[in-house]
Amino acid sequence: MTEALAVDAQGVTKTYGSLRAVDDITIRVAPGEVYGVLGPNGAGKTTFLRMLFGLIRPDSGTIRIFGNTWQDAGVGALAGVAGFIESPRFYPYLTGRQNLEGLALLDGGTTPGRIDEVLAMVDLSDRADRKVGGYSYGMKQRLGVAASLLRDPRLLVLDEPANGLDPAGIRDMRALVKRLAASGLTVLLSSHHMDEVEEICDNVTIMRRGSVAFHGTIAELRAMAPDPGHALRTSNDTAAVRLAENHGVRVEIDDAEGGLTVTGPQQAVSAYVAALVAAGIELRALTPTQTPLEALFFMLTDDETGRMEPQDLDEMEAAG
Repeated sequence: MTEALAVDAQGVTKTYGSLRAVDDITIRVAPGEVYGVLGPNGAGKTTFLRMLFGLIRPDSGTIRIFGNTWQDAGVGALAGVAGFIESPRFYPYLTGRQNLEGLALLDGGTTPGRIDEVLAMVDLSDRADRKVGGYSYGMKQRLGVAASLLRDPRLLVLDEPANGLDPAGIRDMRALVKRLAASGLTVLLSSHHMDEVEEICDNVTIMRRGSVAFHGTIAELRAMAPDPGHALRTSNDTAAVRLAENHGVRVEIDDAEGGLTVTGPQQAVSAYVAALVAAGIELRALTPTQTPLEALFFMLTDDETGRMEPQDLDEMEAAG
């Protein structure tokens, strides 16, 4: 018998007045995979996750979690599921360990030693007995993951787990998700940063204004990506533009930032740079502007017209 999908969302729609926050989307997450739901703020990612957790109800469509629906199983649909929507919250005057102990009691208890296990998983063993009020934002995010792992879930759902973190915190969170995925845990995470999911996700859905702009694998996404761009500064930009004509790259004057923008396959860009040096044109800076996947992400999602601001959507969800 085929194992049920971890998440099987079919034709899910959620509206608030004239706004379609989620518009007929289908997302299928297989057991054991790491799945990313991407999109800019206000694209509908968090609305979808709230429906997955039963916090709001879809207007149409069906969401099955390991074969169970909220209509048939009620809260039992979340058996084997854990995670958090937006940022996790804790009692600041209690220690990390005490917060986990309280959450474990509310969830029916946990096995002996499990709290120490999850603290070790998220690298908080040495901070477990410090008050959470003194934790950094990244530590609180990791404690949120630890709280989710208490029930030893089969599916872990994380809403923007690296949002608001500094570069070191983003690195640590990415490494943590990689470790959890390597253990066989199914992970569904949302993000508005392509580089956050590029290295860890098997499949992605990119959302734009509530609808699906892309479904597929990271490999398929890479195949669609445009050529990378670079910001270029030289001692003679006019000559650099002329030289580009025979090297398979596009060079444009950057009126906003100054200098030039070079776009083309990486091999062609390298050959063009070598030609600049050979021609005696001094190369003063060559800086990547966007990775190809970042450029594709913005191409798929960039639409300012009529976009609902995240805080407006939150207000509608609270009212509904």
